[in-house]
Amino acid sequence: MSEGRPLAGKRILVTRARHQAGQLSAELAKLGAEAIEIPAIEIVPPASFERLDDALRHPDRYGWLIVTSANAVRVMRERCSVGGVGAESLRHLKLAAVGATTAHALEDWGLRPEVTPKEYVAESLVEALGEQARGGRVLIVRAAVARDVIPEALRRLGAEVTIADAYQTVIPESSVEKIAEVFASGPPDAATFTSSSTVSNFFQLLRAAGYEQRPEGMMALSIGPITSQTLRERGWEPAAEADPHDVAGLVEAAVRALTIS
Repeated sequence: MSEGRPLAGKRILVTRARHQAGQLSAELAKLGAEAIEIPAIEIVPPASFERLDDALRHPDRYGWLIVTSANAVRVMRERCSVGGVGAESLRHLKLAAVGATTAHALEDWGLRPEVTPKEYVAESLVEALGEQARGGRVLIVRAAVARDVIPEALRRLGAEVTIADAYQTVIPESSVEKIAEVFASGPPDAATFTSSSTVSNFFQLLRAAGYEQRPEGMMALSIGPITSQTLRERGWEPAAEADPHDVAGLVEAAVRALTIS
């Protein structure tokens, strides 16, 4: 093992969406790994932007805005630009972000979240919010298919919740051919997973490429507890879980799992 390059000689599969994979791949490469990008998800527009556009045109209807990912922030900025709405129209809202990456994306837009849980999971946001949104009007901007932990918890507190879809995830067609090509020469040493969707879609990619089960010997590296739970439901125990639940934590998890002490 080269000093400063603990992942030298390791092949690591990066399953993030193509536009998000670069940072993780670059960090792994700095430590000597060969990062193989095969996106398990692709971010595409939802069936309709109608509800999101309406909410952004009338932000005065809400007291709280909860954003569940950096992708959601990106789409909000795009839709605001299309509608001629600026970030200043949202500054009266109390903001909550699911995770530090989402919080940073909001801050880059000039918006400062009041609530950001330490763990990048819905349950942690619910805990961090506590009673603050009781009886309030809450706008949640998220992916089209998502867990309902946050809206259900808020409704139990008497909040009026509006859910606006910012995007949806699909399986990239090009990844099927790529995964068959990569696995033909032997599976990578590990695969990184940054959401439950990347796990589920990865298994669909495997089947589409002619693999009935995951190749033996390849480790799973998870970004957090919900992703780890999805892996376990698939019969795949994560070799390591990121802590904190972000790219830096995932890179550290890769080092822990793939380095023999």
